[in-house]
Order: sequence, then structure tokens, then C-alpha cells
Amino acid sequence: MNDRLRAAVVGVGYLGRFHAQKYASHPGATLVAVVDTDPSRAAAVAAELGVEAVADVEALVGRVDCASVAVPTPAHFSVAQALLEAGVDVLVEKPLATTVEQAQALLEEAVKGGRVLQVGHLERFNPAVRALLPQLHAPRFIESQRLAPFSERGTDVDVVLDLMIHDLDLILHIVPSAVRSVEAVGVPVLTPIVDICNARLRFANGCIATLTASRVSLKRERKLRIFQPDAYFSVDFDTRCVRSCRRETTSGSEQPALVLEEVAVEPHDALALEIDAFLQAVRARETPPVTGWDGLRALEVAQVIRESVEQEVRAVGVAAPA
Repeated sequence: MNDRLRAAVVGVGYLGRFHAQKYASHPGATLVAVVDTDPSRAAAVAAELGVEAVADVEALVGRVDCASVAVPTPAHFSVAQALLEAGVDVLVEKPLATTVEQAQALLEEAVKGGRVLQVGHLERFNPAVRALLPQLHAPRFIESQRLAPFSERGTDVDVVLDLMIHDLDLILHIVPSAVRSVEAVGVPVLTPIVDICNARLRFANGCIATLTASRVSLKRERKLRIFQPDAYFSVDFDTRCVRSCRRETTSGSEQPALVLEEVAVEPHDALALEIDAFLQAVRARETPPVTGWDGLRALEVAQVIRESVEQEVRAVGVAAPA
């Protein structure tokens, strides 16, 4: 195939390595190179996939059409900006950046250069979420829980940007309304920054969402519960299971009953779908399914949550999040 898109991955740690594997196996792309600040790690992934390992982003200029940015969150802005300025379309892992100002600058650069900027909010491509979305209308209450045992990976940012940002993006996607108010509380436990956080969002249309994220739990749990006038839905992100509990009135009975059902979920590789969507947007020069604007909106609400937490922790005299 002569019109394959030339791709690269910047940052081939835990997640970046999977990005590289997906590009290498995609029929519409050619993985040209991988980049990492750890030369041995870059060399190992390059050898595994039969591509070149290069030392920095500058070495990609003129050689690739698109790239995934899977470096640690604090480096998202500088790496993505350098690629966009060089005319490369970019898929940036979540969150888009560490500050709203950085995210806005990336959006401006992408618009100015006519570049595709997609944000790696992977749960949008989770088969369970895709099965759920057609079932929803006018949600009134949403509850998310994203709990994980402690790991050093991701602790360069607080738990809001590390874990809660996944569910923020999903809820903002599900609820077609502006956020009216935010209340949040969080505490540092094993790091100097917030490791567990609970937030409550009230939307202008009356919907309320509560989110809990923890990276200091004893077990892993990633669930979403949605209540609407005629039904309740439960989503398990890990098992990719969706259950519905609907109100039904049976023939001959005036009393409605609750009927529990499993919603059919088609098995798919979420990361493969995400990268395929990115490559399609690059090739067709079209808007990707998770835009830079989506990434900015999630980051804006995350920032309000972090500010609310900061006010709370200051009030009780403990260290504020960095």
C-alpha cells in the first residue's frame, strides 16, 4: 500500500508501547520511528517492531505525517506543540495538558496550522460505552467510581488529572448541558499531592454527577451508573459489561415491574479503534471523534475541581495540590 500514513510514537513506556504496536499492525500506516528519553527503552521497542529509535522529536520533522504523544503528562504541551509547529498531526494522551492555558495554546496552534489534534480519552472507544450511548436520553443522575491500588505510574500529577479526567470527559460527553457548579474534596495520602478525590457537578439542565477517583484503594474498580426517568444503567469498564434495569408494565397488571437485562456489547480493541479513528481523521482531513476542544473542556472542569480541592485542603491546614 503506497499511500500509508507515516507515523511515530513519542514516549514508549507502558502505554506508548501499545500505541506503537497498533500503528505497526495497521494496514493504513507505517510506523517510522519511536522516541523516548530512555535510549534503552526506545531501542527495545524499535527492535521489537523493526523500526528506528530516534533521540528527539526534531528527528521526526519531515519524516512523519502523524504521531502519538504518550510522554508523562507534564511534557504533553512541549512535545505536542513542537510536533504541531512542524506540521505533524497529533494524538495526545489524556489529559491534553497540565493547564488550561497550555491546552488553549495547543488548540490555537492546531487551528492555525490546519492540523488534526485528537485527545486520547480512551473510554470513548470502550465497547461498553459504545453499547451504552444509544440507550441514554435525559440522564438525571450519574455516579462514577474509578479506584486503583497505588502505583508510581501517573503520580507526576494529582488523581484528578491521572484518573478522574477519564470520567469527566465521558460525563461531559453524555450530558448536553453546561456545568453550573462544582464542589470537591480531596486529600494526599501516599504522595504530596491529592491521591483521592470526590467531586459533585451540577449541570444547567438539572442533571447531577458525582465522581470518585482514588489511586490508594485496596482493589481496582471502574464503574459508571446512570439514572434516567425510565431506566438505570450500570457499566463496568474493566469487564466491559452493561446492565440495564427498566420499568415495564406487564399485561394484566397495573403495578410496573423492574426488568434487569444485559446490554449486548460487541468485543473491540478500544486502543485500536482510537488509533484507527485518528488515522482516518488525518487521511480525510476531518474532525476527530475526540477533539482538542473536548480535551480542553475536560481540563477546564478538572481545573475547577482542583481549585475547589485546594480551597478545602487549605481550610483544614494540609498541603495543597501542586
